[in-house]
Amino acid sequence: MNIFDLTGKIALVTGCNKGIGEGMALALAAAGANIIGVSANMPLSGGETEVEVQKLGKNFKAYQCDFSDRDSLETFIEKVKAENPIIDILVNNAGTIQRAPAAEHSNDYWDNVLSINLDAPFILTREIGRGMIKRGSGKIIFTASLLTFQGGINVPGYAASKGAIGSLVKAFANEWAAKGVNVNAVAPGYIATSNTEALRNDEERSNAILARIPAGRWGTPEDFGGVTVFLASKAADYVHGTIITVDGGWMGR
Repeated sequence: MNIFDLTGKIALVTGCNKGIGEGMALALAAAGANIIGVSANMPLSGGETEVEVQKLGKNFKAYQCDFSDRDSLETFIEKVKAENPIIDILVNNAGTIQRAPAAEHSNDYWDNVLSINLDAPFILTREIGRGMIKRGSGKIIFTASLLTFQGGINVPGYAASKGAIGSLVKAFANEWAAKGVNVNAVAPGYIATSNTEALRNDEERSNAILARIPAGRWGTPEDFGGVTVFLASKAADYVHGTIITVDGGWMGR
């Protein structure tokens, strides 16, 4: 038996319109899962992620949700649960970042980042997780960050949200492991996505970052395929409350 086979599973992946989330969704589809994709700007038909998932022979359902808006989130949850009674895998990847020194980091920046990066995944996990608990099985994967472990520079809201995600993963795992639900996280290092564009365009910062990464390169969304499939599969049945870094060796330096 292929313990990494996800044939017949349904995976809900947030923030999969591009970047790491798209890489995760495509890897899950390649392993056999059908995908429910949701992002604030997700095309409802014909989007890139949908097209690529369908090329793999899998179904893709697209939804839109503004994760910074509680009403939008609750409306989405009600709709997606009604239209998809069984969700086997939940990937909480949607996120945002606002850059400003702490002394200039506005309340609006703080509220926006915390609502998307922390409030929304907590609520989504709680609501989707209820069905998993009832069925006695489910896989939940959060996207954490290197700033789950470090403080970063000029991103206090982001660091706070990702630090909290690390504790939230453990809190859910402590309660749900015995109920057949695995809750874990992946912590990306410095990945070439829109979130890191400002860093990559800053030659001094970019060179300093690359000098510390043992792998000697920025990561790519494709680097998350293997670990995502692992955590979503039977292979990870005894893995609970763990944060796996995908960082080219950054945290070991």
